[in-house]
Amino acid sequence: MKVLKFGAIWCKECLVMRPMWEEIEADMPNLKTEYYDADLNPEVIKKYEVKNLPVFIFLDKNDNEISRLKGIQNKEDLVRIVKENIDK
Repeated sequence: MKVLKFGAIWCKECLVMRPMWEEIEADMPNLKTEYYDADLNPEVIKKYEVKNLPVFIFLDKNDNEISRLKGIQNKEDLVRIVKENIDK
């Protein structure tokens, strides 16, 4: 499983989510994540049809989308989704 995180430096909600993801990644070192800045990666934004920020896309081992969350999330929900899908 891999998590794609989409944000931007000017996005207030993205800045709120950043430390939460840092905690999750520290607690789950085997979790693969990739961050894409919307201003610096327009081709990836287009590929995944990201419209608003922040967006978190959960992919399985074959890069198929499992889930997509938009906006500010709570840590418990993010951890639950990761734990439920970590082996996919």
